[in-house]
Amino acid sequence: MGQVVLQRRRPSREILTGDSADVYFARADEILAAEGLDPLVVMEVFSRQSGILCGVDEAKMLLAHVLHDTPPGEALVEALADGDSFEAKEVVLRICARYRRFGLYETAILGMIAQSTGWATAAHRCVLAAAPEPVISFGARHVHPEITDTLDYAAIVGGCVGASTPAGARLAGLSPTGTMPHSLVLVFGDTVKAALAFDRVLAPEVPRIVLVDTFKDEAEEALRVAHALGDRLYGIRLDTPAERGRVTPALVLEIRARLDQAGFHHVRIIVSGGLDPERIRIFRDAGAPVDSFAVGGYISGATPIDFTGDLKEIDGQPIAKRGRIPGRTVSARLEPIDLAAWRAA
Repeated sequence: MGQVVLQRRRPSREILTGDSADVYFARADEILAAEGLDPLVVMEVFSRQSGILCGVDEAKMLLAHVLHDTPPGEALVEALADGDSFEAKEVVLRICARYRRFGLYETAILGMIAQSTGWATAAHRCVLAAAPEPVISFGARHVHPEITDTLDYAAIVGGCVGASTPAGARLAGLSPTGTMPHSLVLVFGDTVKAALAFDRVLAPEVPRIVLVDTFKDEAEEALRVAHALGDRLYGIRLDTPAERGRVTPALVLEIRARLDQAGFHHVRIIVSGGLDPERIRIFRDAGAPVDSFAVGGYISGATPIDFTGDLKEIDGQPIAKRGRIPGRTVSARLEPIDLAAWRAA
């Protein structure tokens, strides 16, 4: 995967205070403080599944803050990067520091990586199915608004070329991608009227992509809109609901043929609505001329990929709980992280 640069953000107060951590980490910290224990440890983070890694760059930012005044030689963080593929049991993050400097944040570190990696991996499956046509993330409406930026960033890390929310696109250093809602067409009472208003009001750099399944036959509406906007029309979006049979390869083929016959070869066709890798492959296998796929619920509803944080060394001595191999795992792909640079970003 190509690397996407995270527009770095500082950890929240809830994370830094441990308010969002499992309470037993806070209790462990209290006990260790009372007993005067704070050993140098090595923790390794891995998963039992493979996937596309995401969220580790956010974890690096957290570690850069909580390890900021560590004495020389007492803090080393090694990791893969967002967008890297990884195998089951491969170490994606290694933390070498005094335990009490970062132990409270294990919940946050694992959660950052688990959730985002699940989204990025799901997005990547869609991208592979759609190739060479692009995929756009439309999943924001399926998650809490506080995490839409993280969702869209993860989808872009997974290979989506764009995302629907300004916050998510901004986190990945992009501009948001979108068309128009059915509600706009319904308010105007006519697809062409809505399209003309869209064209009048919005800045020229916003692509004119019009939804054509609200009132009439999709092919008829596509032609009406194309005649109304001409060369200004970038594309049409098909989002036919399940109650009307959903978007099909045959429908796409018909609309493409009718647009071409009328001279509108430039008009692109974007398909959305209940898409997943299997449905995308149906369009690809049928030779349906889809120019891009917009995927929502399959990405946003992806199950997090569980990660585990294991202590593998304490004060230089290999150690592990039963079922694990003591000592550091050989992990040639890990790269040392410049914590000062991450903190200054």
